[in-house]
Amino acid sequence: MESQLRELRELEPEVKNASLGIPLRGSSRDVYGEDSATEDQLVTPWVRAVASGCELLRDPRYNKGLGFTERERDIHYLRGLLPPAYFSQDLLEARELDNIRGYEDPLQKYVAMMELSERNERLFYKLLIDHVEELLPIVYTPTVGEACQKYGLIFRRPHGLYISLKEKGRVLDALRNWPEKNVQVIVVTDGERILGLGDLGLQGMGIPVGKLSLYTALGGIRPSLCLPITIDVGTNNKKLLDDPYYIGLKQKRVTGQEYDSLIHEFMVAVKQEYGEKVLVQFEDFANHNAFKLLAKYGRSHLVFNDDIQGTAAVALAGLLASLPLTGGTLADHKFLFLGAGEAGTGIAEIIAMEISRQGGISLEEARTKISLVDSKGLIVKSRLESLQHFKRDWAHEHEPCKDLLTSVKALKPTVLIGTSGQGQTFTKEVIEALASFNKKPIIMALSNPTSQSECTAEQAYTWTKGNCVFASGSPFLPITIDGKTYYTGQSNNAYIFPGIGLGCTMSGAIRVHDDMFLKAAEALAALVTKEHLNLGLVFPPFQNIRKISAHIAAAVAETAYEKGVATRLPKPADLLAYAESCQYSPSFRQYR
Repeated sequence: MESQLRELRELEPEVKNASLGIPLRGSSRDVYGEDSATEDQLVTPWVRAVASGCELLRDPRYNKGLGFTERERDIHYLRGLLPPAYFSQDLLEARELDNIRGYEDPLQKYVAMMELSERNERLFYKLLIDHVEELLPIVYTPTVGEACQKYGLIFRRPHGLYISLKEKGRVLDALRNWPEKNVQVIVVTDGERILGLGDLGLQGMGIPVGKLSLYTALGGIRPSLCLPITIDVGTNNKKLLDDPYYIGLKQKRVTGQEYDSLIHEFMVAVKQEYGEKVLVQFEDFANHNAFKLLAKYGRSHLVFNDDIQGTAAVALAGLLASLPLTGGTLADHKFLFLGAGEAGTGIAEIIAMEISRQGGISLEEARTKISLVDSKGLIVKSRLESLQHFKRDWAHEHEPCKDLLTSVKALKPTVLIGTSGQGQTFTKEVIEALASFNKKPIIMALSNPTSQSECTAEQAYTWTKGNCVFASGSPFLPITIDGKTYYTGQSNNAYIFPGIGLGCTMSGAIRVHDDMFLKAAEALAALVTKEHLNLGLVFPPFQNIRKISAHIAAAVAETAYEKGVATRLPKPADLLAYAESCQYSPSFRQYR
């Protein structure tokens, strides 16, 4: 076969380009010298300045597939490159939804959604916006957890930036390789604590990608303004280090000065490249780094940590919305947490701040109404010296309790909140003990994905005989007990962080203030109606999430102006209307 091909090539006519002196074969003009170059020679990957023809079809920002009109096919050299049929965007959306629903495995649905985003960006976002309740669990929790675990296997095209130790000293150069120059929102992780799944290294990139798709779909921030980043400093996950398909650095995770210097170089480069008003969201960093980074860069950069502050705000909103069902004020409740990491201490702190603000008491006094249980039992004063710094504010005078059940019986809380990342830790004994001294306890099993949830909705409602207010971090189907159907409110950060991002960008904020999260929580709680509460929902339905995000953005922007950190002046007269006007629309555009 090889000799036959050689003979055929020798029979082909050889043509020379007079200007370049490059031998060309057949009818293909090798203008750039690619065919004549050997495998060892360098060639330049030339592209056109204006997308048309195949290039237009391959650019997800502008590709409309069968949605190109007859006129567009003429003026953009698409004749013959597409089947003759024309589909409206609505018909294309219906077709994609049928395709997604055709898969039984959620991970296959996730891959299909990501492939859609890679070929037709506007169709992806229209589909996600119009069917958010159905597709949110696919593009984000719980399916994104499995996607991160198998990210090396399902990896097709790169999303975002991958900054590893190999880029140390050249982080700014890496940022400048990103094609979009007007970046306003960055979600960054180092992959050390992905959801409740632990250290997934570079494969944690699924989280920033998923978060930023929600910034656009739910908050309305233009996709070109969003940049997902994973910082790869290695992984301590032996399974990944032994995996031939792992796409990150195959080395143990670095710590100390080497880690800190890379993060600092990144933070300096971000401000240098994108300016003072770029919002950086820290995502899924381990406790020992999350609090440190938030404290270190909170005063010099526009940053927040969604696991600490976003989770806290949405949980507080659920608690505020629950008050008409339980009676009393926030200060009338006694809170007990299982889990004292980023989420647990973050929620505890925002509850204390709200109690302090509402009751006119000190923050220290408000904290006494809140207790936390970690892996060693109840956090008490006698353990103070051995506690990590972020747990010390929650060490109260009390006899030691070895576990959650003992703590529940001793403290008699009215609110039980799980942020442990450990599934089935709200046992039947714990729930029944809680119900024995509460007419209507509040139970929040906030860990996700679903396998890590402290209890299921069915367990909570069954063990309390339907006499509880229940919310979870993962979605659960409605439960019917004794003829009554109970719906579960999902305490999902997606309620809060898109609105935070939109509020910061529309006001030109240069710092994130704690009060922004309090106002965001209050704005979310105010959208829960009596009809929602009658169904057991302490969060508004997700189908209205774009309007919800606009309300939250307006509250955040109002706070930015009040605190003097907003730079977009003058302040708009109607912040809600302005927020809605700033939201990205995924409808197809007509091309000229």
